[in-house]
Amino acid sequence: MHRQDIDTIRARSGDPAPARASLRLVLASMVLALVTACGDSSANSRAAVVLIDISGNYAGEIDKARLLSRFLLADLSTGDSLAIAFIDNSSYSERNFITRVDFDRRPSVANDQKRKAQADLDAFLERFSVPSAHSDITGGVLLARDFLADRDVGRKQLFLLSNLEEDLHPELERDAPLGLDGIEVIAVNVTRQRSDNINPLRYQQRVQDWQERVRNGGGEWQIVADLNRLESALARR
Repeated sequence: MHRQDIDTIRARSGDPAPARASLRLVLASMVLALVTACGDSSANSRAAVVLIDISGNYAGEIDKARLLSRFLLADLSTGDSLAIAFIDNSSYSERNFITRVDFDRRPSVANDQKRKAQADLDAFLERFSVPSAHSDITGGVLLARDFLADRDVGRKQLFLLSNLEEDLHPELERDAPLGLDGIEVIAVNVTRQRSDNINPLRYQQRVQDWQERVRNGGGEWQIVADLNRLESALARR
């Protein structure tokens, strides 16, 4: 007797074997679809870090962080991640994080998380009063890199609010490779110093030096002078 005839007889006699086989196939298809969907979701997710320079030469600009964070919180979606940290005398430390969050897949929960992240930053800006004497930009970049490395997402971005004038404390060693593979570094609101007015080449050299460091470290580099142009600048990439 052929297999097809046996299945027919079982089906007519109420034998549940064919039904169980069909159920297994349906369940297997559902599991495969779920796994595929999760993979696609991860590939479409995004993680961003905002680094805020609070050193003496840049402290007057830190309120721009509020504008940048609002832009990102509106732009990021469920399943994305965000961290905000500050650059000071020694920046490669957990204490430098102002807020860190992985947004829930549920929109209502993610919206609550976004409100808390903005509140954390607002509270930091409200209590900020004394600029740091030094600017450990490299330490902050390494801290951001580690945060991004822990996120399995399709796009990783580091927003750098600084004049790019690094002034390391003498005891710090920051010669380690940056290791920025797959990370977009966007320098925002890179202000000019008074000394740049005397010699504009100093400003150009700072920007060029950081561009080379980022690219040599495997990252992508972009500079956006005006926060109002940020959305259009990122959309072109």
